[in-house]
This record gives sequence, structure tokens and C-alpha cells, in this order.
Amino acid sequence: MEYRRLGKSGLKVSALSFGAWVTFGAQMDVDAALATMQVAYDAGVNFFDNAEIYAHGMAETIMGAALQKAGWRRDSYLVSSKVMWGSVPDAKPTQQGLSRKHVVEACHQALERLQVDYLDMYFCHRPDPETPMEELVWTMTNLIQQGKALYWGTSEWSAQQIMEAHSVARQYNLLPPTMEQPQYNMLYRQRFEVEYGRLYDAIGLGTTIWSPLASGLLTGKYNDGVPADARINLPGYEWLRDMFASAEGQRNLAKVRELTALAAELDTSMARLAIAWCLKNPNVSTVITGASRPEQVADNMQALEVVAQLTDEVMARIEQILANKPEPIPFQ
Repeated sequence: MEYRRLGKSGLKVSALSFGAWVTFGAQMDVDAALATMQVAYDAGVNFFDNAEIYAHGMAETIMGAALQKAGWRRDSYLVSSKVMWGSVPDAKPTQQGLSRKHVVEACHQALERLQVDYLDMYFCHRPDPETPMEELVWTMTNLIQQGKALYWGTSEWSAQQIMEAHSVARQYNLLPPTMEQPQYNMLYRQRFEVEYGRLYDAIGLGTTIWSPLASGLLTGKYNDGVPADARINLPGYEWLRDMFASAEGQRNLAKVRELTALAAELDTSMARLAIAWCLKNPNVSTVITGASRPEQVADNMQALEVVAQLTDEVMARIEQILANKPEPIPFQ
């Protein structure tokens, strides 16, 4: 395993990490979750990502129970939570958002569900235009000073919003966000590469990227149709099927077919190629992977070995494929 600094902080995070979105609660119980987490941990993964909204808190409950069964030393791994939408269906106004009340209470609830004394990372899952930035930065600083969180960050904030948080922190001598959790993959690059471009050097922004496989599209499993066990067949994920079936989704699928052929030339899988491509970017602190079976975790870990194969020539070929706009192929 490779370990990278989380931005300009002193924290070392595994280049590949493991997240609970979609699978924990919806597809996996405690034993199944532990099986996947153990394979990741044995491979050197030290960061396990979660959020209050995942399965309405059940993902954190399952991960907490799995951590207790695993019996790992607390100082050997990192665990996170994210706050914004609440952990209950039809959340009331005080059970969501980034007000001081909800951020503090959500932190306590996450600690209880995860069965830990502190969060290593605490993310604001989305920006909240109704909460003053001063209130939020003060709240996060207080939680860190109290030892309930060690680092705080953002997820899918604009560069302007991240810089506003830093400006407030400087003005009041508070703690600025350390990391951002954006979507980043071969098919979704603008925000990470362009909008955030100046932040990596200017403020030392750390990144814990999600969806390196573009919700499964970059695995290549949709190249010949929709498998019966595909995520887009799950209740509540109709939006994903619609996205794949759109004109843009069809163009992306055509690109994935070309990329899959390139992966075959490199004697690797499309999924490993996609993850390795993300790892190639030096501004990526860690790539959050997900899996519902231990063998999927083991396969994802092999992406580390593919990075060395991504020579300038291979990267140029990938860029050429991604830049093309092939004719849509019907999504079935």
C-alpha cells in the first residue's frame, strides 16, 4: 500500500480507502461488511468512509459493529462521517443542515453509531446556504478542540466556498477545512482538475475522491447490457439508470468500450485501469473504493500495480479516447 499526506496536514492516508455508500445496510449485514473491511485492512487500507445519510444511519451502525468485531487498534485506522441531510427519513429542520445544533448533535450520533470516541475526519456533506460560514467554522473548530473530531472538511463545495471557509478561519484564528471529498473519475473531471486547480498549492487542499468507477460505468460491466445484480436495479437508484440511458451516458459507454480494449492490452481490468488513472493524479490523497464482496476489494487493491503501466504514451491514448465523441450506442 502507498500512503499519501492528506493535503498539507501531517496525516498519512492510504492511497486506496474503503467506503460504505450503497452497500452497507442496503446489501450487507455486519458479517458481510466485516469480511470486506478485513480484506481492505489487510491490504493496508487505513481509511473507512461513512456518512449520517447512508442508509439513514444504518451504514454507520453496521460499520461500528464490524469495527468492534474486528478488534483493530483504534490508532491503526481512520474513520469518517459526513453531516448535512440527517440520519432519519423526513428529517425535521433541526435534524438537517449545517447549523451548530445539527453539526454537533450529528457528530455525537455518529460517534455512538460507529462506537468510537472521536472521528478522524468530519465532512460537511454539501454546502448549506442558510448557515453563516462563521457559525460553521467556529463549530468545527470547537469540535476539534474538544477532541470529538481531528480534521474537518467539505464535500462537493465550490472553490469559492472552500476559500471563504479559509478566509473566515484566518480572520478569527480558527481551523480551516483540511480536505474536500469530490467526485472524480475519467468521465467527471472539471471540478477536480480545473475549478480546484489553484487550491492544491494555495491552501494545500487534501482530497478523498469518490466514485472513481463512475457508479460502476467504468467497470465495463455495462458494455454488453445490464447485469441482473447491477446497482441500477436497486430501488431508489432509478436516477442512475436514467443517467446511463441518457445521450451523454451512451457516449460515455462507447468510450468505456474503447477503454476496456486498452485495459485488455495492459492485461488488466477496466476497473483497475480506472482506479489507477485516478491514483496517477498527485492531487488525489486517497481514492475511496466500494465493494459488496471480499473478492471485489482484493481486485480493486490490484489497481496499485497498474499505476506503473500508465506511461506518458498510455495516458495520451486514454486522453484521446476520452476526448472523442463517438456515436451513441443504445443502452439496454
